[in-house]
Amino acid sequence: MSITGRSIADIDTPALLVNEERLEANIQRYANMAAQNGVRLRPHIKTHKTLEIASRQLRAGAGGITVAKLSEAEVFSAAGIRDIFVAYPVIGREKAERAARLARESHLIVGVESAVGIQQLSEAAASAGATIFVRVEIDSGLKRTGVAPEKAEELCRQAMAAPGLELDGIFTFRGASFAGATSSDPQVLGRQEGELMVALTTRLREAGIPIKEVSIGSTPTSSGAVLVPGVTEVRPGTYVFFDRMTTGAGTSTYAEIALSILATVVSRPAPDLAVIDAGSKTFCGDVIPEKVGLEGYGITTDGKSGLVERMNEEHGIVRLAPGFSPQIGDKLTFFPNHVCTSVNLSDELLVIRDGSVKDAWSVAARGRRQ
Repeated sequence: MSITGRSIADIDTPALLVNEERLEANIQRYANMAAQNGVRLRPHIKTHKTLEIASRQLRAGAGGITVAKLSEAEVFSAAGIRDIFVAYPVIGREKAERAARLARESHLIVGVESAVGIQQLSEAAASAGATIFVRVEIDSGLKRTGVAPEKAEELCRQAMAAPGLELDGIFTFRGASFAGATSSDPQVLGRQEGELMVALTTRLREAGIPIKEVSIGSTPTSSGAVLVPGVTEVRPGTYVFFDRMTTGAGTSTYAEIALSILATVVSRPAPDLAVIDAGSKTFCGDVIPEKVGLEGYGITTDGKSGLVERMNEEHGIVRLAPGFSPQIGDKLTFFPNHVCTSVNLSDELLVIRDGSVKDAWSVAARGRRQ
């Protein structure tokens, strides 16, 4: 039986709901921001993992997509999206061979941050008769992956000398919260990220290294990053939906969050508690709330009536605000802390317009870990 046309009250739970009007506004907001500053928008699809949303982003002006894993790239390439940046170190001969095969049918850009990665990609590309474009990843403060700026020249030269590879540029992901950050303002951090990478680009070009692309930015920092002359590309992801984390960072408001979780009250163990049929297998559990300045794992979409204060796999324990007393069987909607991991836990997204289901989109790249 088709779910299209059902009212929200008739949807089985738990379910992920996408407010289509908010989604469209968010996509257009970031497309306009990039276009007005002459910077390419290459959105990270790890947030939504759906072909339909990627298509909308491209129609709005995005110049290709960003993925985290080769398996995600394979899904989108098979669907006809052929300008793809894997913003992650591709390590392992099997992965290198997959990248080379993909590069024969797509414009594939891959992140590198080691001589090992360069060698493996080079051997696979040369063997397959393919060209893989590579970007050297720079650690700009997050202390995750990437080389220190002073080591970028050496790695760039290795990439330039490697058969089957073409150096495309440099990239980084700094985020809006990291040890040693000199500001908590995402726009300030975005400007700093851009200035650091542009200064490095200048040094590399003076050393004879042809850096074409300077790719940076996240949903919170992109608005500052696009203002830095010399930045060519930003890669936000969460902006299509936003979530409690981006709202906490001041990048969005509750009125802009486009994805919510619909759940049913299955128990009322106390006057101030409700148990819902959505737990850690629906809400994300990868973010410790206290570390990102949040309370609980989700909040009712009015921002005040109920807080998911703890979870088991299938149970969400909701602390109710005084005067709010939902009954067993009632349905509630919640905003998750981190929308990217919530989406990856679901098979489909239900598109809502005017209070009813307009469409159901498959999360096509769900669970693609390799």
